[in-house]
Amino acid sequence: MGLGLMGTGNSKKIEAVFDVAVVMPTIVRPSLLDAVASIYQQSFDGTVQILIGIDSLTGDPAILDMLEKDIPDRMTLTVFNPGYSTATRHGGVHTAQDGGALRTILSFLANSQYVAYLDDDNLWHQNHLKFLMQAIQGKQWAYSYRWLLDEDTGGKITLDKWHSVGPNKGLMHGTRGGFCDPNTLLIDKLACADLLHLWSMEIEGAKKLAGADRRFFDGLSATKSHGASHRATVYYKMRRTNILWQYYQAEKAHLKKTTKSPTD
Repeated sequence: MGLGLMGTGNSKKIEAVFDVAVVMPTIVRPSLLDAVASIYQQSFDGTVQILIGIDSLTGDPAILDMLEKDIPDRMTLTVFNPGYSTATRHGGVHTAQDGGALRTILSFLANSQYVAYLDDDNLWHQNHLKFLMQAIQGKQWAYSYRWLLDEDTGGKITLDKWHSVGPNKGLMHGTRGGFCDPNTLLIDKLACADLLHLWSMEIEGAKKLAGADRRFFDGLSATKSHGASHRATVYYKMRRTNILWQYYQAEKAHLKKTTKSPTD
């Protein structure tokens, strides 16, 4: 089917614009299989282009061949591998550490006006695209909420009530104007084209890897109209070293302290 390792290939001949596209930067780790499977299972009945961009092929190339199985008729898989990394941390020139310029490049490469984003270690609920496509009508971008999963066990921990909760919400409401994780986003790329370059640049001096994500979200929040699905349809795998794990543990401790037992 021509999904070669050293260039762009499509699982099917592309003859028309897709209703929505999904962009996935990857280093080809095993979790990519589950992430793509969650796209295949989407209830959205429109056509979908899945664009997988290889930043640095550190995983097993055979994983890419496995992705060709069970592709729904309404979906097409496009693999883009320039043969080098665009990220400075892998020898490239773009400072965004999570894929370099791949989200920017693949967003423009997508043969659709609407583009969603999924990392290769996260998952979507089957109604994710359906609800976001409804939410973006009349708007320039839309977002969902997310579940936090224990990366070690894969089990649900809690809804994210602190971080990825939308513009002017959450713990960053007063200082940073809120936030939306890339996995929760759907954009009208024609309306947001002037912002897409921001996804290739870290914030100077940022200590975390989300600097480019922050740049892009700030642009969306400040200049573009948005909608919300009001549903948690992203499953975000969280390390126990993540600060959100600390928030979760603090909330549990607070609830335990303030909830009296029947014998009190």
